[in-house]
Amino acid sequence: MLSPERPTFSVKQWLMNASPSDEQHEEHHPWWKVMCLTGLDYFSTLGYQPGIAAVAAGAIAPLATLVLGALPVYRHVATESPKGEGSVRMLEKLLPGWTSKLLVLVLLGFAMTDFIITITLSAADASAHLIENPYLKTILGGWQLPLTMLLVLLLGAVFLKGFKEAIGIAVVLVAAYLLLNGIVIGRGVLEVLHHPEDLARWQDALLHYHGGWTGVALASLIVFPKLALGLSGFETGVSVMPQVEGHADDTPECPAGRIQNTKKLLATAALIMSVLLMTSSFVVTLLVPSDAVQAGGPANGRALAYLAHLLLGEKFGTVYDISTILILWFAGASAMTGLLNLVPKYLPRYGMSPSWAGAIRPLAITFTLIGLLITLVFKANVDAQGGAYATGVLVLMSSAAFAVTVSAVKGKRRSAPFFGLITLVFLYTTVLNVIERPDGIHIASLFILGIILLSLISRISRSTELRVDEVHLDLAAREFVKSSAKFGSLQIIAHRPDILTARDYREKAREARLKIHLPEQDGPVMFLEISVENASDFGGTLDVQGKQVGSHHVMRAKAPAVPNAIAAFLLHIRDMTGIVPDVYFGWDNKGPMENAASFFFFGEGDIAPLTREVLRKAEPNEDRRPLVHVGG
Repeated sequence: MLSPERPTFSVKQWLMNASPSDEQHEEHHPWWKVMCLTGLDYFSTLGYQPGIAAVAAGAIAPLATLVLGALPVYRHVATESPKGEGSVRMLEKLLPGWTSKLLVLVLLGFAMTDFIITITLSAADASAHLIENPYLKTILGGWQLPLTMLLVLLLGAVFLKGFKEAIGIAVVLVAAYLLLNGIVIGRGVLEVLHHPEDLARWQDALLHYHGGWTGVALASLIVFPKLALGLSGFETGVSVMPQVEGHADDTPECPAGRIQNTKKLLATAALIMSVLLMTSSFVVTLLVPSDAVQAGGPANGRALAYLAHLLLGEKFGTVYDISTILILWFAGASAMTGLLNLVPKYLPRYGMSPSWAGAIRPLAITFTLIGLLITLVFKANVDAQGGAYATGVLVLMSSAAFAVTVSAVKGKRRSAPFFGLITLVFLYTTVLNVIERPDGIHIASLFILGIILLSLISRISRSTELRVDEVHLDLAAREFVKSSAKFGSLQIIAHRPDILTARDYREKAREARLKIHLPEQDGPVMFLEISVENASDFGGTLDVQGKQVGSHHVMRAKAPAVPNAIAAFLLHIRDMTGIVPDVYFGWDNKGPMENAASFFFFGEGDIAPLTREVLRKAEPNEDRRPLVHVGG
């Protein structure tokens, strides 16, 4: 008896086995649970933000960390993009063609800066908490770079295995972390109340600002860009919308319940974060010595952990360290989820990525390798990565505010001036951040340049793919094809669309017989006219409409590229009738370089040879491949 054959293991099949939609969008969860998923990124910034705020803003740090200003913007973004595309999708709709695609590529570059630096910065801070723990300091001292790289690798390994349990893990981690932070901050507030002289010194420092409280407000605005790390959760908050549970009467076109619950998610997360950021900055500013939070100090990158050990003892501090390390590491998971949600929504649709970019595992490997490179470049330094992180966050928030402002202006809503003011504030903070920390824009520029170059290379290499998902013929077009098939052949004249009379089509057919040697036959000749509609698109559905012009059968359609659409139509009618069709073209008079550029940017070019090349790739069997005839 023969034993059953064991299934063979294929690395390629394993890599391509999961797509983002399979892993992340098949289940819906209550909004508060999804808030914990985005909170991995959002709340974990408490691990390093209070110390950064103390260094950057000094006494005014508690007043410069309010994050609620972005909430109205992202509530509107949630309404406009309930499928989780975020502000990038809103801006994509504002501009036509290639301009829109280029804008999206630039924004994706900033988004990658935000999310990948989140992964590397969080891992670096997690390793800093490990090393600074009093029980581990003598063992792990000097190992921050290898530890950070190990955490980045482990994160990539988790996504290779699958990350379906993210929501459950996030709820436990966030609940524990918020509880422990509440204890540390509460103990810090009690310490301040027991030492009113510290509070008096802080108030004196504020009052000595030039211009009084007006000066404090202006100073807070000036240092705000340095504190933008606490704002990253807004973008991830809308990116996880597809996982938010809606109402029973929600529809794909109008998921009102999901939108409402996402707004609850955003508001609750922003309120919690605002309270925690202000109170944590308050206790850190008053209780942690300024030299301790500087580079190399024991509180650098871990100010609240420093207070946990100082005020509550080494055992509680160690528990706090463990919680912080876990949530910082899983903050990278939240960022990776954001990347795996965002990239497949755009690049594959534009034809600007290889086919493997639609699967989780190859993307996870790619982002992990980039994370390792960034970690090496920055030497796992938390402070050094702050500029790049803030740049990515602020550009995305500025673009969101701008998109919402434009939407409000178009809708003639009274809120337009308010959103315009928010846009100006975020633009100001972005420009100031770039001026003060140019390394952030340098890193973002490398991401943008890399995305654009790889996208263009991918688009060029894939330009002769079929690029049509489906072909639909209306009733008249189907009748034209069937009537021609009765004569045992399908003969199509392809030419540029124009407004032609029956006499013009008769002349076209006569010219084809003379110049292209179209054989005489009893059945009707069909004309095919493809109009280019948004050549920057890559694929889609080809809808073919049949028109009777005198005695001539004319079929018309719109597509991003003419040769690909013709090839898809020919293969469709071949499968529909079982007859291999013939298509007839006239020669083009343009040069090869001009034709190549015309095809790439405008979807046309030297149509006959391009159509044959698309057919050659789509149908390897020569006996079943539609025939291309050229003459003139």
